[in-house]
Amino acid sequence: MKSAEEFIKEHGKLQLEKPENKKIENSKQQKIQVSNELLEFDQLKTKVLKYVLYKKRTEQEVRKKFSSSQNANRLDDVIDNLKENGYINDTNYIQRAVNEFMAINTLSLREMKNKLYAKGLDTNLTENYFIEHEEELEEYELNCAKKVIVKKQIQLEREEIERFLYKKGYPSSCIRKAYEEIG
Repeated sequence: MKSAEEFIKEHGKLQLEKPENKKIENSKQQKIQVSNELLEFDQLKTKVLKYVLYKKRTEQEVRKKFSSSQNANRLDDVIDNLKENGYINDTNYIQRAVNEFMAINTLSLREMKNKLYAKGLDTNLTENYFIEHEEELEEYELNCAKKVIVKKQIQLEREEIERFLYKKGYPSSCIRKAYEEIG
């Protein structure tokens, strides 16, 4: 049997780790990990916020843009945070988009809905908005149909204009009423 001195010469001094040192080390590692996660969250949030502030975006557009390059859970957290702070709001997006369509274009309600669906908006949100604003939107659609009729009357026959409007998504009742009001 070797003496303690011989053992120490052969193997060197053993460093016994104290349990307190392990706890402190684990605590430091956890703090570093949490700090890194917060930094990554903050960086992603900044990227998404820039994307959303440049042009208003739907939740689906944000997910599509950042899903391939980011951790899904972190992206969910960022989106939830931005929703809580009002930067991403699909209901407001629908309202702004419809107001923009009404100001710029002559679209049927069906065309408007299709444009909104293409942005990845929830069907129920879109339908609810159109139900809540039904009178206003139907009046807009009628006025648009009248504008198209007046503009196209010079070049096309009535049947061709009706087909054109029908293809664009105007209901036949709206087309008939527009012709009645034009005279």
